[in-house]
Amino acid sequence: MWVNGMTKEITEKRLQKLNAVFDSYAMVAEGTDVYVCDVAYDYSRWSKKAVELYGLPGEYMYAAGDIWESYVHPDDRNVYRASIDEIFANGCGMHDVQYRAKNLAGKYNMCTCKGVILKNDAGEPEYFVGMIRNHSLNESVDNVTGLRNKNGFFNDVSRYLDCGIPFRIVMYGATNYTGINDLFGYDFGTRILQHCIRYVQDHNQNIGDLYRLDGVRVALISRTATIEQLRENYRQYQEILQKPFLLEGRQVLLEVNAGAVAVDRFDINADTIFSCLTRAYQESKYNKQGEFIFFENGNSKNGIYRLERINRIRNSVIQQCSNFEVFYQPIMTAENEELEGAEALIRWIDESGNIVPPNDFIPVLENDALFPELGEWILRQAMKECREILKTIPDFVLNVNLSYAQLQKLDFLDTVKSAMEEVGYPPENLCLEITERCRFLDMERLMAICRDLNRYGIKVALDDFGTGFSSLSILQSLHIDILKIDRQFVKDIVRDGRQKRLVKSIEKVGEIFGSRICVEGVETEEMRDILRKYDVYTFQGYLYSKPIPHREFMKRYVEKHADAEQ
Repeated sequence: MWVNGMTKEITEKRLQKLNAVFDSYAMVAEGTDVYVCDVAYDYSRWSKKAVELYGLPGEYMYAAGDIWESYVHPDDRNVYRASIDEIFANGCGMHDVQYRAKNLAGKYNMCTCKGVILKNDAGEPEYFVGMIRNHSLNESVDNVTGLRNKNGFFNDVSRYLDCGIPFRIVMYGATNYTGINDLFGYDFGTRILQHCIRYVQDHNQNIGDLYRLDGVRVALISRTATIEQLRENYRQYQEILQKPFLLEGRQVLLEVNAGAVAVDRFDINADTIFSCLTRAYQESKYNKQGEFIFFENGNSKNGIYRLERINRIRNSVIQQCSNFEVFYQPIMTAENEELEGAEALIRWIDESGNIVPPNDFIPVLENDALFPELGEWILRQAMKECREILKTIPDFVLNVNLSYAQLQKLDFLDTVKSAMEEVGYPPENLCLEITERCRFLDMERLMAICRDLNRYGIKVALDDFGTGFSSLSILQSLHIDILKIDRQFVKDIVRDGRQKRLVKSIEKVGEIFGSRICVEGVETEEMRDILRKYDVYTFQGYLYSKPIPHREFMKRYVEKHADAEQ
């Protein structure tokens, strides 16, 4: 029961007041079932919908707390009872808990129950008022876990933003879940997911709501817990979940990850928050071995916070890529330092005319559904601007980076071909660079894409060769025209013999696979002179130029070349 265990018959006057309180809450309880308990009499009124859905004894009940507890799943009763006991012991705070409740058909539905104590003029508890949301009754519920799904997540985030309510979000997930599905089957994988979610629920009760996003990823939204509390919670159940455990007689070992974001500024949208959250999660998963990663929302020199800036940049993509500009960094032949081509590099220009480099937004936007649109704009814009160069330098090659999100789209090749045809840019003057994040793509698909690009006459470069994704195994599977050696492997080549030997080794690799070598990060004449001793085809770096706007590039390189030809 919710009160002191003593039941007495409620008076007519108190019943009228109970009904008035109930009616006032029912008017604003869209999508939820309301309950109101008169604490002095342990007498409650519940929504008719709840009575019908769960098969309760009636709309009006004595000892409704005991009755309702019998409907709560046995595994969830301790959590439910602890929350009730806590709010009545303190006489304040909020009852906020998720649990399963049995409906009239005998099936358990996931519910979120929230309640508060209303006090009288003497400061004594008078009413316990709350609302129950049955997540099985709307399209925002995940059928496997009973949690609210991605739709529910976005709806709730948007609602908090609209109301100006600060909140924190953590995204949880497992690295090797797909392998478990492959090894033991989908049904067993589902039960592992349910087991893990139950554990997370039990250790995060009363601090927020859980949502299943997609696959094995879940999110927790909390309005009360600090980032440090959420970090500590994660550390505790990371220790548990990453130890081998038995489920149905099978040993399971999981590697878990977590990324978080705090929202206390509201001139942004839910999609921007989700992109930043995903970025933090992927940093945990792919680069930090499951460390809890918090997306820092520090402000920039001009006082704009990261979330706000990402939101503005994202809106620029929606507005036909306004405020974006393509910069170009020259690629020079190693032998005689003539212009071979240029790499197209995106920049965003803020309201004050400040240039925002790609490292400040690309890692976040790569996780956004809008990113392929930006990638296509970069390709089209760069080809439009460089088309004129071909009149002066017919062999000029434009290099454009490809993103994982672009390659994932089934119509990627058609998009590239149609863009080239519409712009009138020849395929032999285009080189598409496969970047590090493309390691997430299915290898068979990547092989098919590269074959089609080669068949069409487009060159393919492997960016950042020697790091992460860019490895020898890739070269055995793909035909790569150009290997780009990352700056980190040559920055100390003047005094580091190991880097000299490394370049020599990559030179041999290029020879074996028929790939030319481009060295990035060439910054001094000493570096250039040493690198010329190897079979390197092109150089790129600050020795020649930092990335510059199209107009400046034309003036410095193309017009200069035309004057020299005359």
